[in-house]
Amino acid sequence: MSSTSLGKKQWESTWDGLPREVRLLILQYLMQDGCALGRLATVSREWQTEIERYNFARIRLTPPRLVNFSAMIQRNRALVSYIWFCLELDDYDCTTCAPARGMPPGVEWEEAFAISDTDKCPITTAFRNLFSILNTWDLHGDLILDISIYSPSDSEHWFQYLTFMPDAPSDMPGDYGIEKAISNRDYHDPQHSWVAGFRHSASSTYAIRKVLHSVMGQGPFDSDQSELQWWDQLPSVPAVTSLLLRQQNRRRWKPASLAHMFARFPRLQEVHYEPWREWDFIQSYTDRSYQYLFESIQRSNNGFKRLVVFENFNQQYPATMQQFLEGVELSGCDRIRNPAPAVGQMVALTSLKLEHLAASFIADASHFFEIHPAWEWPNLTSLILTSKLLTPDENSIEIGAMLRAAAAAAMKMPQLETMEIWNGR
Repeated sequence: MSSTSLGKKQWESTWDGLPREVRLLILQYLMQDGCALGRLATVSREWQTEIERYNFARIRLTPPRLVNFSAMIQRNRALVSYIWFCLELDDYDCTTCAPARGMPPGVEWEEAFAISDTDKCPITTAFRNLFSILNTWDLHGDLILDISIYSPSDSEHWFQYLTFMPDAPSDMPGDYGIEKAISNRDYHDPQHSWVAGFRHSASSTYAIRKVLHSVMGQGPFDSDQSELQWWDQLPSVPAVTSLLLRQQNRRRWKPASLAHMFARFPRLQEVHYEPWREWDFIQSYTDRSYQYLFESIQRSNNGFKRLVVFENFNQQYPATMQQFLEGVELSGCDRIRNPAPAVGQMVALTSLKLEHLAASFIADASHFFEIHPAWEWPNLTSLILTSKLLTPDENSIEIGAMLRAAAAAAMKMPQLETMEIWNGR
């Protein structure tokens, strides 16, 4: 017997002699260490199974990879539970990082803000390809779709602290191969107000508008109605049960567009939606669109169970966006967001069939509890809201009235386990 054969036999004997729990602990340590796992799959059939389960559970998908995606995961489709769909917009340089700095309004100005098609892949083509592929998937348990739209250049100019990473569950071992953000990075870019790691002045107004611009706000469609019709003719995707639209993606989805997107997911059970507030008079229009979105959720998605909406409450951006003339604020940008009563009441109506609702800053609890006497929540187990009333300087009578209304509503929630109302400022 050759020394090679003998060594292999001794290795297999020694390795197989270890308890299974120990073998898997070794593998788990290697996964947490961030080393390349592909070659480790040859150690044993046991490790191959575990590594495939690990590698295919969470997938980062970009438009160029859609071409071979079906073939790539055909054998392991049942292992896929999370898809991070990354739409990378084109890079940009300092001539357009803050449009309108020396750029007269016109076609070039609009193109500097536009979020529609990219050189890498048109957004419309990317979504059509994704939905067409997922339309063919068999229904194997739950599938989370996490959608990100960003430009790699976003973190190279005024917003150098930005990171673009997948959603990571708190119980996930290690970093799942994702590079961790360097918290102590020394930002130094005086041209964009960064000096020795500190920002010396606020971001440009136009820089803020660029990274927070509307998706497909300047095309490729001639009108909002044309865009909604386009969403309606995309293939249905029954495989998706959860959707994530996280605040790290500062570019804004139009609420009406989301309503029609959600309708393409007939088995949708859960949505995490983290929009950024508006900075001017358009907020009232967006609030009306929110009503349309929430109404469409409770109308179109019969199996919907969990809704988490967190509107970012960053107060530095509003301070930058405000415009004063002789002490009068002209932009319509309130430093503290004033939720619209109609939005809070529509959120309440949407929640009637839910098991869990968390609506932070986008709606006020005092408006939520202004409900119809006949409303009941037979399935709701958890409710989380915010209210501007919960501050020491507010009227105690109004606070008491809201809390009594909350108690009355709780009596109509027979399954309720937790109700939380937080300060909404």
